[in-house]
Amino acid sequence: MSILLTGGAGFIGSHTAVELISAGYDIVIVDNFSNSSKEVLNRLKVITGKKIHFYNGSILDKVFLNNVFYENDIEAVIHFAAYKAVGESVEQPLKYYSNNLTGTLVLLEVMRNHHVNHIVFSSSATVYGMDNISPLTENLKTSATNPYGYTKVMIEQILTDVAFANKEMSVTNLRYFNPIGAHESGLIGEAPNGTPNNLVPYISQVAIGKLKELSIFGNDYDTPDGTGVRDYIHVVDLAKGHVAALKNNLKNTGSAVFNLGTGHGYSVLELVKTFEEVNHVSVPFVIKDRRAGDIATCYADSSKAKEVLDWTAETTLQDMMRDSWRWQSKNPNGYQS
Repeated sequence: MSILLTGGAGFIGSHTAVELISAGYDIVIVDNFSNSSKEVLNRLKVITGKKIHFYNGSILDKVFLNNVFYENDIEAVIHFAAYKAVGESVEQPLKYYSNNLTGTLVLLEVMRNHHVNHIVFSSSATVYGMDNISPLTENLKTSATNPYGYTKVMIEQILTDVAFANKEMSVTNLRYFNPIGAHESGLIGEAPNGTPNNLVPYISQVAIGKLKELSIFGNDYDTPDGTGVRDYIHVVDLAKGHVAALKNNLKNTGSAVFNLGTGHGYSVLELVKTFEEVNHVSVPFVIKDRRAGDIATCYADSSKAKEVLDWTAETTLQDMMRDSWRWQSKNPNGYQS
C-alpha cells in the first residue's frame, strides 16, 4: 500500500517524501508544478536511491485523480497541494478559494469513492489569527487575516466535519509554524518563484547577491530587539513530524490537530545575525515601517505533539541557517540549471 502526497514536489512535500521513504513507506506523488520543479524528482531519486512514482496533474481534475487511485493501492493521503502566497491571496482571493477549497473537496470525494479514510492535512499557524497570545496551543480559537489563512481555517473545519460524519475517517491537521532550512545534501530546498515571500529565502538571496538588501518591517515591537519574533522550524524536523503524524493517524479514527514548531521564538535580527555568523557572509538590511497585520510575537506550544506523537524538533537555529545557505549557494537559481 502507498501514501499519496498531493503537492509532493514542493518544499515541504519533497522533504516529507524523503523521510517517508527512509521510514519504509511506498509513496506516490501528484503535482502539477505550479510552484515546484520536475527536477525535484531527479533529486529525490539521488537522495533516496529510488525512482519516485509520480503523476503530473491537478487535484482539481477529478477524472485524473480517480485514475491515480484506481492505479494504486492508496492507504492514506498527505495533502500539501495549495496556493500559499499571502499577498497574492489578498490580490486574487477567488484564485485561492477556488484552488485550495475546491481541490480539497475533489480530493475528499475521490477518497470517499475509493474507501480511503486517512488524511494528514498541511495547515498553518496562520489559523491562530492576531488575537491569541503565545505560546499558542491547539485549543485556541481560530481565525485569519487574509484569504490564504481563511482557506486553511475552512479546510480544517471541512475535514473535522467529514471525520464527524464518517466514523471510519481519520483526520490530522498539522499547524506548521515557519519552515526553513533544507536537506543536508543541498539537493532539495525552498525555491520560490520570483521574489521570495518568506524571510530566510530572502536573506539567502541577499547574501548571494541576487537581491540588494533585506527590508525589516518594524523595529519598535515589544520584543527583545524590537523586531518581530517567530517560531522557525527546520523543514526536515517538520517532515519527520509528518511521518509521526501519519503513524498516529493510521492507528486512530476521528479528528486531531497538532502544532509543529520548536516552541521557541527568534527575532528577525537574530536570524540575520546567526546567518551571517554561521555562514561568514554579509546580509545588508534596512528598517522600514511595520506592515499591517503583522504581530510582535508568534511561537508554538508543541507539547501535544511530543506527548501524543513522540515528536519534537531537534535542529538548532545554527543548523537551519547553515542548511539554508548550503542549498542557496549550491543552487543560486533554484532548480534551474
